[in-house]
Amino acid sequence: MEKCLLLGNGGREAVIAENIAKTYSLYSVLPYENPSIVEYVEKSNGKYIIGSPFDKELVKKFIEEENIEVCVISSDNLLQDGLIDLARSLGLKTFGPTSKAAKLEWSKTYALDIVQKLAPEMVIKNFDISSVEELDKAVENYLDENFVVKPEGLTGGKGVKVGGEHFSTKQEGYDYAKECLEGSGKVIVQDKVKGSEFTVMVLTDGKNVVPLPITFDYPYRYEEDKGPGTGGMGCMSFSNGLLPFLEQADVDKCVDLIQKTINYVNRESTEFTGVLYGGFFKTEDGIKFIEFNARFGDPEAMNVLNSLETPWNEVMENIFKQNLSKENCKFKKTNTFLVYIVSKDYAVKKNNEPVIFKLNKQNIENKGVKIYFANAKEIGQNEYTSVSNSRLFALEKTGEDLVEIKKAVYRVIEEEVDTILDYRKDIGEIYEH
Repeated sequence: MEKCLLLGNGGREAVIAENIAKTYSLYSVLPYENPSIVEYVEKSNGKYIIGSPFDKELVKKFIEEENIEVCVISSDNLLQDGLIDLARSLGLKTFGPTSKAAKLEWSKTYALDIVQKLAPEMVIKNFDISSVEELDKAVENYLDENFVVKPEGLTGGKGVKVGGEHFSTKQEGYDYAKECLEGSGKVIVQDKVKGSEFTVMVLTDGKNVVPLPITFDYPYRYEEDKGPGTGGMGCMSFSNGLLPFLEQADVDKCVDLIQKTINYVNRESTEFTGVLYGGFFKTEDGIKFIEFNARFGDPEAMNVLNSLETPWNEVMENIFKQNLSKENCKFKKTNTFLVYIVSKDYAVKKNNEPVIFKLNKQNIENKGVKIYFANAKEIGQNEYTSVSNSRLFALEKTGEDLVEIKKAVYRVIEEEVDTILDYRKDIGEIYEH
């Protein structure tokens, strides 16, 4: 059995760990003992150590001492920091882009420049700003707060701010853009467009792409999409692989751009394998590009990997051989439904005090719902603590009847989740936006 190293420690990595552990011995370098990842390491007779996955000397030593052969990374910061580059330099087979290719995510201006070359009709009017003078001129184009501010670097899904939703006056938007500019030396100001937002993710071996089922994410903290943007409070996918407001032709257009982007990035050498995630708007003027992510979304990974039909190791082998296709990477025609559980302060208050909560994992699983831990660790019998002010764990169910799986997840929340925790109660209520 091959040894596979997984770096990263969120809910996304928990579901990847579940899939890896079915056919590989799972190894990991964890900043804390994520209960899901630890469980899958132990089930697969692998090994984990506690330490920083950003510590390249530590990771290198672990790889060499344990004779690890495969490396999977789907965490934005680790990809930017070049951990795939390290694994490649040690001769491992890898899933995930190099730091150079991950620039598609960590530099929004770089991504926009590429899309401008490949599909200019999909680009929303924007201003690429690198000075206060340029910012002043850009904001003069808007009569009020109806524009969007995008920081240049990684923000974990929480940095983009939309006028009328995250700031209520033109001055507030300007001040935030100036703050971003001072932070990184660049900021993007973009027209606000009306439309339905959606994402398209593909698996790629560097040449071929296989689209994943389309997911519908709930990125705002509170019901009715109110409050700050977050890493995602819930997610769902439909058995036909689409969303109610999408047609296959819409998806095909996005996949075409993603394929061309991968070809462009890999034109000199194979820098990009793994997952490329595109954010898009469907508008009256056609499909518009929002951004790229160079990895699985979180929570979206938990939805799509629970509908994967082909064993994960076969998908991986076909990626390593650059032989990936829809024939050897298949997905079940099923619905998936997920709700993230968080602390009451999540995304609204900086709380350094850990949240301690009770949870009976066995009861949840006995009721047919899966649990994936993210920013939490076990401290006693059915007792857990938060390890940051981020999302704690996700509850997911897959099935033929969307209404039934939604009911099952919410029933488990009502019966099993500690009342000191919080969640959105409207996931799945409105399928069209």
